[in-house]
Amino acid sequence: MTTGIRLIVGLGNPGPEYETTRHNAGFWLADQVAQDLCAQFSLEKTFFSWVAKARLKGEAIIIAKPTTFMNRSGLATGALMRFYKLNPEQVLVMHDELDLLPGHAKLKQGGGHAGHNGLRDIQAQLGSAAFWRLRIGIGHPRTLGLNQQVVGFVLQPPRREDALKIEATLDRCRAIMPALIDGQYEQARSQLHAGNGD
Repeated sequence: MTTGIRLIVGLGNPGPEYETTRHNAGFWLADQVAQDLCAQFSLEKTFFSWVAKARLKGEAIIIAKPTTFMNRSGLATGALMRFYKLNPEQVLVMHDELDLLPGHAKLKQGGGHAGHNGLRDIQAQLGSAAFWRLRIGIGHPRTLGLNQQVVGFVLQPPRREDALKIEATLDRCRAIMPALIDGQYEQARSQLHAGNGD
């Protein structure tokens, strides 16, 4: 039997100064998913996270936004996974992705961390790379024709035209959540990737 997603973790940096930055795309999506599921976030220090609890078709769904900085995201993810007795395959991590243009998103299971510090820490804490990743394209300064370092780029808000594309992508990501929770991974993937125009 296919098991659906039970823990949804949005990655970002805590604090008002980071709210609108590209690196917080995972937080933006977590807020929208919680809203769609009529769930409210509350601070749960035991889990190093803001946590929202929802039910869909009788299944308990946990949505989390770690309160640690991005490079310690595994603390929250590991604590929640162990407490709720979940497998890595039931975890979805939503994060910004430099290798995808704004307007693009990809869903995949497993793989490397490609230098993403949040993913690196989660992989180390879970002792597994088998969790699902929802990669939200923010573009790379080179591909967007910007003369700036990646570190500065991810910690700045997107330009208006890019922000609009990212918002449209987040809507497409929200639309596949019921399928992911239901374990319909191929359906979710083809639905999401069809919107990339590739």
